[in-house]
Amino acid sequence: MTTLNDSTLTPMPLLQLSSGFSSFKTFAAAVELSLFTRLADGRTMSVPEAAAEFGLPHRPADLLLTACASLGLLEKRGDGYGNTALAETFLVEGRPYYFGGLVRFYDKREYPAWDRVLDALRTDKPTAWNPEVQDSPFVAEDSQMLQLFWDAMHCISTFTARALGEVYDFGRHSRLLDVGGGSGAFPIELCRHYANLSATVYDLPHVCPIADSKIADAGLSGRITTVSGDFLRDAALPAGYDVILYSMIMHDWGEDTDRELLARAHAALTPGGVVIISELMLNAERTGPAEAALMGMNMLIETTAGKNYSETEYTMWLRDAGFSDIRTLPFVAAGANGVVIGVKD
Repeated sequence: MTTLNDSTLTPMPLLQLSSGFSSFKTFAAAVELSLFTRLADGRTMSVPEAAAEFGLPHRPADLLLTACASLGLLEKRGDGYGNTALAETFLVEGRPYYFGGLVRFYDKREYPAWDRVLDALRTDKPTAWNPEVQDSPFVAEDSQMLQLFWDAMHCISTFTARALGEVYDFGRHSRLLDVGGGSGAFPIELCRHYANLSATVYDLPHVCPIADSKIADAGLSGRITTVSGDFLRDAALPAGYDVILYSMIMHDWGEDTDRELLARAHAALTPGGVVIISELMLNAERTGPAEAALMGMNMLIETTAGKNYSETEYTMWLRDAGFSDIRTLPFVAAGANGVVIGVKD
């Protein structure tokens, strides 16, 4: 018989783990209704007004506004509710750092796939897509889902790039190649802060127009270009760059593929150039942090071989690929908790 000897031990942490879905689904429903967009620029909305505007009965409208306030997304102002600074900055559609794309992507793609996570554990196969009929999760068949994905990644990558630019001096570099650079968030943010830097986004043909649009909106078309290609299938990476970035790329693939990508980076870099791996990295003991470990679980439902790796593993792979002066720079951001950097002699 089990006895409770520690009077401070309670099941509250387990309850919080168990009910996490309710916070997310409330958040996702509010985003889907464009609640925060309708409350932009200081507008407030009472429960009766919300019921009328969204076509909801009074009770659900009341519950939704109350729940969003409890989550720090809305605040009470008199008889109405308005956006908090967090919601006003990140959850109003059309704003530069709109985060709603990530919420909608998680809600429409990741959430249903996570419902079958036990299947993924038992079969070691993704549940977010079918590898028997698709070559990869990054194909362009579903244009709406693709747009949601890149909207989501752009916000996360922008703030991750900002954190990277604060801990690593890109002033020593002139040409950056962002491999699998998606919407171009990293080059846009880094080129804004380093006037000497030019960059190229190297990604699939259907992704490059997305990056071109974001680059043009940022007014950086003269300094950032795109090159279409497939870094898994092309024989070599574009050459002539003194810094190559792999951001949120390594966790999508298995060790053999990642080692090959690092070997290609070494071959493509100019002498003295550096490769930068930006990721949510596990600790050496593989006990956390939670954001890296849970992203690893997300790779189970999203990829055929991906997982999150440790700084120790990346260091070993870089050394084996011929890089030297390997070091890690930690930081705090949504898309990474640090970078591992290697220099080509």
